[in-house]
Amino acid sequence: MAIREILTVPNPVLKQVSEPVAAVDDALRGLMDDMLETMYDAPGIGLAAIQIGVPKRVIVMDLAREGEDKQPRFFVNPEIVWVSDDTQGYEEGCLSVPEYYDEVQRPSQVKLRYLNYQGEQIEEDADGLFAVCIQHEMDHLNGVLFIDHLSRLKREQAVKKVRKLRAA
Repeated sequence: MAIREILTVPNPVLKQVSEPVAAVDDALRGLMDDMLETMYDAPGIGLAAIQIGVPKRVIVMDLAREGEDKQPRFFVNPEIVWVSDDTQGYEEGCLSVPEYYDEVQRPSQVKLRYLNYQGEQIEEDADGLFAVCIQHEMDHLNGVLFIDHLSRLKREQAVKKVRKLRAA
């Protein structure tokens, strides 16, 4: 396993649409293991492969709270097959937009379908933080950052802040 560099805005790679994965094999599991180690090191609760420069439809996540055992999750070729009409606001942050947080409105519940670490197809419902996180990470797979849901002014402020952090 290896810790990979996390790309930050305004890197144009983050705007790429990720490609579906043909099969869950040992090479892909190695990528997911690296992603998980990178996410834990950052630290974060979710990471899409594009954030480390790999344009594949792969997400890792761990929503365990501090003091709880790790609960790593793996999502290959995830797709949302249903969304609720109800929405919820949640203050989001992103490893690709470090130290910037703002509220984003998203559907409060979703049903998703994906392949897990073993390549088995799973369908499950998500709500609360899980729903927010999976939608946030799936946006990455489509070249969308959480700041793209904000006003142009707030987006520009976020990018400016990240550039300033990188220069420091």
